[in-house]
Amino acid sequence: MGEFELIKKYFEKISNNNPSAKKLSDDVFFDKKNKLVVSVDTYNEGVHFPNFKYPNLIIKKVLRSSISDLISKGVKPKYYFISASGNRKHFTKKNLKMISKSLRQEQKKYNLKLSGGDTTNSKNISFTITTIGYAKNIIERNKAKFNDDIYVTGNIGDSFVGLELIKNNIKINSKLKKYFINQFYCPNLPYKIYKKIHKFANTSMDTSDGLLSDMNKLINNQKLSFEINLNKIPVSKKLENYLKKHNKKKHQFIFHGDDYQVLFTAPIKKRSLIKSFAKKMNQKITLIGKINIGHKKNSINQDNKSLILTNFKGYSHKF
Repeated sequence: MGEFELIKKYFEKISNNNPSAKKLSDDVFFDKKNKLVVSVDTYNEGVHFPNFKYPNLIIKKVLRSSISDLISKGVKPKYYFISASGNRKHFTKKNLKMISKSLRQEQKKYNLKLSGGDTTNSKNISFTITTIGYAKNIIERNKAKFNDDIYVTGNIGDSFVGLELIKNNIKINSKLKKYFINQFYCPNLPYKIYKKIHKFANTSMDTSDGLLSDMNKLINNQKLSFEINLNKIPVSKKLENYLKKHNKKKHQFIFHGDDYQVLFTAPIKKRSLIKSFAKKMNQKITLIGKINIGHKKNSINQDNKSLILTNFKGYSHKF
């Protein structure tokens, strides 16, 4: 059973008397009256990170991936609560010092405040982070409009290369290896976009489970479809060079998730505004496709050819 089938079948009805829960079909809880926005995420060893070899980097990854939910909604993350499960092997004095140092660095970088949490003893290492912010409005899922442009921030695919390197599935020179692994552990969040995204986006979310999977989630309750141009999906110069040097195909690296960029749709008339914002904030934002009417099939095109969507599935939680 998939994550969304599980939620719909067993939990959605329980939340019906709570409109702030958004029928459990969005990434955050939003209490409009109190301007309260809350996101909760859990991260497990072997699922969200391969091992606990670098606790100082892993804690940065879980915190950044958590606050990206609020950023994509146009909300400034303010407070976070962190709960951890593990044992003496995980939480040595050395590891705890590294985790504490990393959290201080992240708090300074993103102006966050640690506000509580919990610890439990377990044979497996796991973190749960609750992030809180305040806003008058949020950019919700399922609010795309016919003929909207589809945009994504930053670059896609670097994190997956980093994960493949950590797993020793690919080989690369040491300088590039360091870059890609750092992109896996410390995704470059489009932090400043929360300030202006309300001015142009109709719907948005972060790219955590893969560009195609997240695009499906973004408009899952709407009678719309999407068309994405694979050639326009942005990748870094380093990934571009790697693909050329090793004769790899772009589509093999850009649909696996863990990018934590912002995926959003906006009216065509907002193109100049988005371009101006991107330049002013020094934030890469790329137009990659458009929203079509519902009877058309979702599609990914390359050089005017339609590609098979089943080849580009991202991560899916199965139970």
